[in-house]
Amino acid sequence: MRAGAAHHPISAPNATAATEASALAMARPRAHIPAMQGVLEIAEVAALVGDPTRANMLCALLDGRALTAGELAYSAGVAPQTASGHLAKLAGGRLLELVKQGRNRYFRIASPEVVRMLESILTIANAGPPRYRPRSSREEPLRRARLCYDHLAGQLAVGLTERLCTRGHLVIDAEGGEVTGDGAAFLTEFGIDLARARAGRRVFCRYCVDWTERRPHLAGAVGAALASRCFDLGWVKRRRCSRGLDITPTGEKGLLEVFGLSI
Repeated sequence: MRAGAAHHPISAPNATAATEASALAMARPRAHIPAMQGVLEIAEVAALVGDPTRANMLCALLDGRALTAGELAYSAGVAPQTASGHLAKLAGGRLLELVKQGRNRYFRIASPEVVRMLESILTIANAGPPRYRPRSSREEPLRRARLCYDHLAGQLAVGLTERLCTRGHLVIDAEGGEVTGDGAAFLTEFGIDLARARAGRRVFCRYCVDWTERRPHLAGAVGAALASRCFDLGWVKRRRCSRGLDITPTGEKGLLEVFGLSI
């Protein structure tokens, strides 16, 4: 000890407390915390979706179509050889499935659950902290009307959902969606076979939070049936090489007359 330095011995009670605290600190890291199930699977899926090239390919398939490797390579802006490696990983992770038709090979999203996951990621990404991100020329046309796998999305879908709710045909809350008695009569008169929609294995009526409008749009079997009916009536038509939709003049007139909706 240095000369003149004060010596402050630790009293017995303080020494005991210090010893106990030290023992507790050493014991903490050894405490058993069970490993969470599914963590590795989450990490694997996140890594697959997190690559920009693969994310572009997945988004190109969100309209429910099946596309060739060449078409997906073009949509992602990569060489065919590069696209093949990415597609193999997505198929191996069960996010995509390969469909063979004669000599042609197509890829499509493996299930509606994958679509919901992607739409949820898009919603969260758009609801994140404000940041400068200019809208691309490819994204802007999707805001008016597009397909979300097999149901409508964008301003068209959000507008239809709001009209159905306002008129008491549809109820949307935190638990999901429900078609009312009046709604069933209205949709049946519109030409939708609700009995057939109920007979399927998928959820009858639910909603998605639209990633461009950040408001709900109708999904589930009812949402798919509504989209199919709009196609049958010629109200909407697909755009080439895009999941965006064009609302036809007939569609604009029909939407206004039947739903009171102007897009």
